[in-house]
Amino acid sequence: MYSYALLEPECYYLIQENENKKVSLIQVKLITDLCMYIIHYGKAITLRWQKKEDPIFDIIELLDDESAKKWREIYYSEDAYSEEDDD
Repeated sequence: MYSYALLEPECYYLIQENENKKVSLIQVKLITDLCMYIIHYGKAITLRWQKKEDPIFDIIELLDDESAKKWREIYYSEDAYSEEDDD
């Protein structure tokens, strides 16, 4: 079992928050003494505060810069595509 305290700012992580949950992508944006401001990427972007001591079942991977760049290109191009479909 891990905790959010292990995560570094501005990095993208693939994590599994609980044993029975799906893998998700998060980015740490800000760290305070006791908490972290996290962006959770899914069908919608969720911004939230998380306690550093809160558990993470598994930190699967820290995305390297190239993987994070490729992911951003895919994520934002698909987001723009789905918005066009709504019109």
